[in-house]
Amino acid sequence: MIRKFLPAALLFLFIARAGGQIYDPVTWDFSFEKKSDDNYELIFTAVIEKGSYIYAMDIGEGGPIPTSFSFDSLPGYELTGKTYEVTEPVEKFDEAFGFRIKTFSNKAEFRQEIVLVSPSATVRGSVNFMSCNNVTCSPPKDVEFEFILGMADSVSGTSSAGDIKSGIFSERTKSGLIKFFLISLLAGFAGILTPCVFPMIPVTVAFFSGASENRGKAVLKALIFGLSIMLIYSSLGVIVSLTSAGAGFASTLSTHWIPNILFFSLFVLFAISFFGAFEIVLPNRWVAGADSRADKGGLLASFFMGLTTVIVSFSCTGPIVGALLVEAASGDVLRPTIGMFGFGLAFAMPFTVFALFPSVMNRMPRSGGWLNSVKVVLGFIMLAFSLKFLMTIDAVYSFRILSRDIYLAIWIVIFSLMGLYLMGRIKFAHDSDLPYIGTFRLFLVIAVFSFVVYLFTGLFGAPLKRLSPLLPPQSTSALNFTGQATGTGTFPGTLPGTFPSVSSPFSNSLCSTPRHADILDLPHGLTGYFDYKQGLACAKELGKPVLLDFKGHACSNCKLMEARVWSHPEILQRLRDNFVIVALYVDDRTQLPEEDWIISAIDGKTKKTIGKINEDLEISRFRTNTIPLYVITDHSGNPLNTPMGTNMNVGEYRSWLDEGLELFNNLK
Repeated sequence: MIRKFLPAALLFLFIARAGGQIYDPVTWDFSFEKKSDDNYELIFTAVIEKGSYIYAMDIGEGGPIPTSFSFDSLPGYELTGKTYEVTEPVEKFDEAFGFRIKTFSNKAEFRQEIVLVSPSATVRGSVNFMSCNNVTCSPPKDVEFEFILGMADSVSGTSSAGDIKSGIFSERTKSGLIKFFLISLLAGFAGILTPCVFPMIPVTVAFFSGASENRGKAVLKALIFGLSIMLIYSSLGVIVSLTSAGAGFASTLSTHWIPNILFFSLFVLFAISFFGAFEIVLPNRWVAGADSRADKGGLLASFFMGLTTVIVSFSCTGPIVGALLVEAASGDVLRPTIGMFGFGLAFAMPFTVFALFPSVMNRMPRSGGWLNSVKVVLGFIMLAFSLKFLMTIDAVYSFRILSRDIYLAIWIVIFSLMGLYLMGRIKFAHDSDLPYIGTFRLFLVIAVFSFVVYLFTGLFGAPLKRLSPLLPPQSTSALNFTGQATGTGTFPGTLPGTFPSVSSPFSNSLCSTPRHADILDLPHGLTGYFDYKQGLACAKELGKPVLLDFKGHACSNCKLMEARVWSHPEILQRLRDNFVIVALYVDDRTQLPEEDWIISAIDGKTKKTIGKINEDLEISRFRTNTIPLYVITDHSGNPLNTPMGTNMNVGEYRSWLDEGLELFNNLK
């Protein structure tokens, strides 16, 4: 009888609480312990405000609502036993019910053992409980939880305040960081060869070798000088790391039109400067201030000499540093720091070596007209790379103006002019006379014009795999004379080096017209969907597993994967025949109708664009915002095997696809 009227009584107490404030004293946290490869223990922890309590799982007949746990029926795991209490409850007399009842105060922990029956599984459910103090009780409440086990081993759940407890994992591997570090090293060495930097080496050596002091102190000053340069550049990386670690920062920086227009303008501005139209210099007071402190001598002077070197050289190294920081600002805290450390290490190395061993200076080439040639060549390269920022705007905002053909045509002109410049056919204001072409310059001319011929083949359908991260997709080309989607390998009834077109009998069938197909596409003539729910529904209808492809218009690795891995005949055949592909662009800024907007469970904000909704889905379901991310799922969106990031090994990617298909077939 008491249970019958309990909800109304509790609701009355809840409304009548002093001040009209919501009584919600419990916060839940969800975690797990991995006992073995397949066995896990889920941990549910309630943190309870002082003076309040929740009820135990075992309550006598006629008592209040006990704490209970329910689990959704999902494939991939089995419960072992029942959920049990770890914290010992305290039994106390409850005046409302007239008998002693077990309760928890301050903190309560519950556990549930499970065993995986597939390589990965998603465990969802909810905890139902009610909380009370000496004067009031809350209505019974459900708090949902979700554990993703067997891949990144992530967990999430909604607390009493509605926040998400999550652990976003990173797909970046050590090899990726090492590769970026090496690229940064090369960029640092390239910065040495610019006209703003190279002539400073003799000046620096003179600074360290001119003083009459013992060798030990001179060595110490030279080392402090080198370390100062590394510290200054590394500090830039740390600043970017601290400001770009948020999940959405990288996407905003790399895809929003404002930073892209800004970077495009800066690259063009620096290119024009390198051609000799004007000189970009930092304010004189910056240089003078650092230089005056360097003149005072002592160990501290070595630091300011390093600072002076960085400031003076920035008019030439700025574009290189800027490009590295843009590439590094990907949400990964380590990447910008490692990149700037590598750049600073390479940049400081020659200065430090020559400061330690001044005699080595005698073997160096002298400054001259060749330095200006280096500067002009860098100008051509920067002009070419500036188009990448316009390409991003064109793709993300679906303007479709800068096609692959136009892009390649501009590059062909730029690099042809570079070749003519190296031959001496074009001369800029600060260039020296070129009476003849040296051997090294001749090989450069051959390399540049060979590259131009390589670009020409792209106009006629060649995939240009090595350049794919820097070019618009092939689908934007209007000069594909094969009349088919291009790629590599041979399919029956097609020309060598091509793949079947969308209308080919080898194309995978679709259940309905894909949403957003007018602005989004898939490579190599593949067909698929660009909407998560529509793709899952079709996969269920066709009885196929789903391949989620989290990607981006501005994602270089996504383009590389499609150009080098997806284009392989064995991979392409599996993608066509065995899966329903759902390409989810996380950086597309097309705004959807209001009925398609969602309220994010991550930050509570309204997501209105294709990209924001897909990014929210990736973070909430798979605890990462890195791209590309490939996930093979069942018809409910549950991952069947470990998701795959960037992997250029065709054999490993093929095995991963086969594994996901086999696990899906085992579910039938």
